Parts: sequence; C-alpha cells; structure tokens
Amino acid sequence: MKVGMDGVLLGAWTDTSAAERILDIGTGTGLIALMMAQRNDSALIDAIEIDLEAFEEAKMNFQESAWSNRIRIECCSFQDFAEQTDRKYDLIVSNPPFFAKDGLKAPAQNRAQARHSDSLPLKFLISGAANILTETGRIALIMPVESLPEILQLCLSNKLYISRLCRIKPNPIKPDFRILFELTQTDCIAIEERLMIEFETHHDYTPEYKELTRDFYLKF
Repeated sequence: MKVGMDGVLLGAWTDTSAAERILDIGTGTGLIALMMAQRNDSALIDAIEIDLEAFEEAKMNFQESAWSNRIRIECCSFQDFAEQTDRKYDLIVSNPPFFAKDGLKAPAQNRAQARHSDSLPLKFLISGAANILTETGRIALIMPVESLPEILQLCLSNKLYISRLCRIKPNPIKPDFRILFELTQTDCIAIEERLMIEFETHHDYTPEYKELTRDFYLKF
C-alpha cells in the first residue's frame, strides 16, 4: 500500500488532543496510526487491517517505530472488530475505501480492496464507528467531495454532527476534490475551512499545506 496524500492530510489535520484511546480503521502501511502516535504522546492506539500482507507490513513498521509500546494491530474486518470489541474510543480515524462498486478496479486484489467500498460501505463504517465512541468521542475521515450529501444523511440516521469540515482543492485551476471532516455526538455549529495544496506548478506547495504537514516531510 502506497503512502498517499489523503492519508497524510488526514493524519496531519485530525485533532488528536485529549484522546486517550484511538482507533485507525484500515491502517494499510500504518501511516495514520503512526502519525497519531507522533502527535499525541500518551494515547493508546489500535489499528485494524483486513489484508494480511498490509497487516504484516504495518506490524513491522509499528515494531520499528519509537511508539511500538503504544500501538496494537489486529488483522480483521472492521465489521467483525466492531461487533466483538468492548472498547470505546475517544478518536476514530480512517482513510476508507471510497470508489464505487462499478468503478474501474485496481488489478491487484489487495489494491482493489483498499480502494473500493465493496468491503466497507460508508454506512457501515460510520454506524459501526458511532457505536464504539465514548460520549465525547470523534470520528475523522477523508472522502471525495461528492460524498458530502451521503455523509449528511448518515449523520442524521446515526445522530452525529459535523463539527469540522475542510474542503481540499488541488490547485487554483481544479475544483475541490476531497473533504476532511470530523463527526461528534454533540450538536454543534461546524467549523468550515479550505485548503489548497499546490499553486499552478506541480510540487509548488502552498504555505498552508506546508504548515499543516511540515512535521511529516523532511523537505518542508
């Protein structure tokens, strides 16, 4: 599994403050779980990954990290995990699969599973996460901007509220293509933000993107 910009954005943007126990759903290489550990120096972090090869890679990355004593990983589906766990989480993060079932599949089985929503539809992700939150817990996700109407509907059916929303624009020419959002169980007015990643030239990153991600890129 590649380290992609979506994961970096979510890991850098998510508010990790006051979280004592964090869950990373679909950890892949372990990127977001490691970012959570780097940004919160005391939280216990659980990571789950359904793909065995990715699970083994993430497990090795966790063991080799400075935070190996605080990160625990399981190889299972989120549906099974949510049904069986008795833990409650202050923060749940995920860079979930979001390509539609009828979309073009990646040629490799594990890449297709990571990219397509067949294995973890958004409605099951959000409802399952809501059931294992603490009373003040938060869910932080990154999705295509086109998903916002579905997200709003799922918030209604799961008694969740958007507390933060950031619209991501790749450059001045292209439209918004991702949203970062945080869900809570407390009714609130959402804090809305915008972030542009690059200027017109590729790799000419904006000061806002550099400021958000500088703790994770040596070149910044």
